[in-house]
Amino acid sequence: MSLSPEAASLERRTPLVGRSVELRELDTALSQTRERQERRVVTLIGAPGVGKTRLVRDFLAKPQRDGGLPRVFRGSASEGGPAFGVLARALRSRFGVVEGMGEEEAKALVREQVAAVLDDRKVNDICVFIGELLELRFKDSPLLDAFAGDALQTRLLRRAVLRHFLEMDARRGVKAGEGPLVLVFDDLHHADPDSLELLSFLLGAVEAPVLFVCVARPELFVRRDDLRTAGGPKHVLVELGPLSDGHSTAMMEALLAPCGGAEGVEDLVDAASTLAGGNPALLEQMVRIFKDMGVLEAPDAFSEDEHWLVHPERLADVRVPLTVEDAISARIASLSPRERALLEHAAVMGGVFWLGGLVAITRVDAPSPDVWEAVGADDLLQIQLALAALRDRDYVLKLPDSTFPGDQEYVFKHNLEREALLRLVPHASARRAHRAIADWLSFKESVRSHEEYMAMLARHRELGGLTAQAALTYAQAADIARQRYANAKSAELYKKGLELLSPDVEIDIDAHVTALHHYGDVLQVLGRNDEAMAAFRGMLERAYRLGLDGKGGAAHGRIGRLFRDTGRLDDAGRHFAAALALFEAADDERGVASTVDDMGKLAWLRGDYAAALEATQRALAARRRIGDRRSIALSLNNLGLVYQDSGKFALALDSFEQALRIRREIGDLVGVTISLNNLGTVAQDQRDDARARALFAEAYEVAKETGDRNRIALVLTNLGETETRLGSPEKAIPYLKEAEEIADELGDKLGLAEAVRGLGKAYLAQREYTRAREAIAKAVDLFREIQSRVQLGVALRSLGEVLAAASAGGVDVVAARGHLLQSIWIFEEIGNDVEVARSCRVYADLLRVSPEFAVDPAAQEEEREVRARADGLFAKLYAASGLRP
Repeated sequence: MSLSPEAASLERRTPLVGRSVELRELDTALSQTRERQERRVVTLIGAPGVGKTRLVRDFLAKPQRDGGLPRVFRGSASEGGPAFGVLARALRSRFGVVEGMGEEEAKALVREQVAAVLDDRKVNDICVFIGELLELRFKDSPLLDAFAGDALQTRLLRRAVLRHFLEMDARRGVKAGEGPLVLVFDDLHHADPDSLELLSFLLGAVEAPVLFVCVARPELFVRRDDLRTAGGPKHVLVELGPLSDGHSTAMMEALLAPCGGAEGVEDLVDAASTLAGGNPALLEQMVRIFKDMGVLEAPDAFSEDEHWLVHPERLADVRVPLTVEDAISARIASLSPRERALLEHAAVMGGVFWLGGLVAITRVDAPSPDVWEAVGADDLLQIQLALAALRDRDYVLKLPDSTFPGDQEYVFKHNLEREALLRLVPHASARRAHRAIADWLSFKESVRSHEEYMAMLARHRELGGLTAQAALTYAQAADIARQRYANAKSAELYKKGLELLSPDVEIDIDAHVTALHHYGDVLQVLGRNDEAMAAFRGMLERAYRLGLDGKGGAAHGRIGRLFRDTGRLDDAGRHFAAALALFEAADDERGVASTVDDMGKLAWLRGDYAAALEATQRALAARRRIGDRRSIALSLNNLGLVYQDSGKFALALDSFEQALRIRREIGDLVGVTISLNNLGTVAQDQRDDARARALFAEAYEVAKETGDRNRIALVLTNLGETETRLGSPEKAIPYLKEAEEIADELGDKLGLAEAVRGLGKAYLAQREYTRAREAIAKAVDLFREIQSRVQLGVALRSLGEVLAAASAGGVDVVAARGHLLQSIWIFEEIGNDVEVARSCRVYADLLRVSPEFAVDPAAQEEEREVRARADGLFAKLYAASGLRP
């Protein structure tokens, strides 16, 4: 960036004072990153103008005593910026991609450098995901194609890919003799939700010599409190407060050093130091005000020996600012009417503005000439001259490259000045200016393919009173964000567009229905189920009015999934049935296959294995005709679950292994986790707990790589239960508690119930009967609430075991028998012979230890019959499966 002579000299002369402690924290973090070859995180928090960015700049400019120079890449967030904006800017810095660079040139740069880091066959897959962040379209990737439309899977893969690249890049740099990788993220309080979500993951997941430096105002933690501790003990939070009086005085003396010992300087130093309240930015603003008002004068701005004249007689005309706002008001007051009007137009455009946009606003009310001279237009020349003067006075900066080729791009040097100027623009004038900017933007070729610029166009149309156009443009911007799987940004933009619609403001009905569908999709991925339900019901309402069978089927299907995932199984069944009928009426083969598979999973949850088997096999056959490998793997997995619960272990193993093979081939990491977990549960059924533990451990590692917390919780529960079965409940409890916390946080009642039940079994193994009873009773209540009969039967069996163990032959034996008999009845009714056998075995054990067993022949006979039934069922199941008992 280029500075005017005045601004450059002020920048050079301003010392960094009063920040030795904070600077030491940054030095320590960099040393630890270098010496221990591991991640470190430093977050700098402070009020506007307190010197956060300056501290980082001086820290990075310090000479390094040992090791290579760190490789530093920066990204700065902007208010209302694009999805992943702050990360994208850091990556552009890493790859050397600059504004105005041709797409093919930029892609070649990225591909070349990714290949240098990774040196393997996954280069194109990595480039595809990094290219998405940089809005560069690489050739199709089989990996990405496999998950087209799956926002959750793509989000997890993006995490894994970026983490892998950063780790490999950092390690390669160290091997080459370079210093650690340093990533600086500035103004994070302005960052978009998708950037913050991805950054939060990276801060805790990257395992390589990378120093993350995060800079923000305190309001960041209002949005994402987890960023206080992301990275755990490797994270240091540094809060920058105001400078002390002594440090303020030292800084002001340095700023006024060109005045020498002139009369009045000491008064200026004392007044400024007292009034600034320790804010370095306000001290600098006051020097600029003194310059603007003529109190300070530079006879020769380009002289090598800088010298300022002091005019004490003019000081009486200056109102010394008491606050930053006062300083800004004084700066604005020093503008000429033409300069102020120009900056007001720029402020309406935004923090970033273009010469072409200013010309468009200026010409709104101007008459067109008889002959338009394309070169040398007077108004264009006047705007350019005014901008040059404003650059010299440190109001704006001209960027070296422009987003729009052939134009000139500027930014406000101080965003608070822009905000103050914007408040001064009359409403009617602002409305006309927004319309002019919108019209100008709409003819820029690159706008239509970039979510950031489409959102900018939508905002100007909205503020210009073009409400229907704005609503449609917001939806189009959201579509672009959704295609990049920027779910939070996409949801934000859909919401803005849909909220603008009313009976008096309408858009094309197909666009409206599609926007509702896509909005519901991203909301469901984000876990905002109530809002997703409202969006899908809105979609259903409009589809019904127009008789759109396919759209109605899609709406019913999505509503059904929401009900199923929240445990309302009967409601889910009604909506799946409606979806199937509508898809069949629309002759939509994909819709039919998907809905039939959904119905099979619902039947499995209810324990209706015959219906589940029929539906899942039908869905699998349809998906094989369509040829969608990812969907085929999903149906194979669901089929394996049905076979497993039906006691057909050989068929279950075959289905799970087929699914695992496909998922490994297409890189479906979440699917790999699920398949490994399911194979582990089959090993449990075979009583091969050592193999089960190995499979669950592998599944856990894959789940951690993707960051999928739902799967992590599931696998942790199974790991915990396996440790309990292996006689190590003390190892099981930490796994199960972590699973409980994750499931509770995610609102996953089924996962929570499973984790709590596992905890109860672990406590039982440790003979902590009260805690065991409380945990399993809670699980029973949860399973009843979500209407999951299989899991309810299992939980009742566990509760019976706990009561039996705790009773020592007392009154709780009766209650234990009741729970176990209820468990057997549930499994008999749904036809689950595996679980019938397990419950019968536990019931037989209870009968054997009951007080009447030793003296009552009827009790002894009942015990023999129940145990024989259990043994017979197990023998039959293993014989049918060809597996060992």
